[in-house]
Amino acid sequence: MPADAPTILATSGGLRPGERSRLAFSGLVHHAVERSGTTGRAPRVVHVGTAGGDQRWFAAELSEAARHAGFHLDHLALLPMPSHDDVRGLLLGADVVWVGGGSVAGLLALWRLHDLGPLMAEAWRAGVVLSGVSAGSLCWHVGGPTDSFGPDLRLVTDGLALLPYGNGVHYDSEAQRRPLVQRAVAAGDLPLTYCSDDGAGLLYRGTELVEVLTDRPGARGYRVERDTSGAAPRAVESPLEARLLPQP
Repeated sequence: MPADAPTILATSGGLRPGERSRLAFSGLVHHAVERSGTTGRAPRVVHVGTAGGDQRWFAAELSEAARHAGFHLDHLALLPMPSHDDVRGLLLGADVVWVGGGSVAGLLALWRLHDLGPLMAEAWRAGVVLSGVSAGSLCWHVGGPTDSFGPDLRLVTDGLALLPYGNGVHYDSEAQRRPLVQRAVAAGDLPLTYCSDDGAGLLYRGTELVEVLTDRPGARGYRVERDTSGAAPRAVESPLEARLLPQP
């Protein structure tokens, strides 16, 4: 059963230490599954690990976390070759697509090579909930700050742009991100930008931000927009309160 509207949950979280496994899915991933409307069977989640280099050890950790959560988890790897013959069928048959963190620049380059962007857009329009953390948040937007090129952050601006906004992840934990977002918005290099603290997620229905969610008390989101009313353009940041999700 697809979501009742195109839905994206773009996060700076999603995983926590597990009780019977090293990792467990946090309330953010469980909320993405809830938004899919799945009932009467195990939710079908597709993990896309492109940004992290399709590491098999990490895929195994997520498979164990999914088993404990009651999810049916598939992995879509692109390295060394696509892991499924029918990638379109895999994505359209999912309830949730979860994109992991890592290099968003590498992710976007590989997705272009494999024509994955249009398939993600098709799945989104069909009601598959798109979600992910860090690079898996940035990719759905126009772009934002990334460490894909090294420890000195730079902008990417060639995201899928399913959401016509900039995006800032790890907004409270990595010192370069907030000032770079603000400089980029003030300069017009990023459009209106939504950001998330670690543990927070931005929930979009269609292209409208409808709620900020968190699995970490005190984490929240932010809206950063360009103000041209003064002598020079500047960025104006507004905090967005987040709803604390229950711990699964």
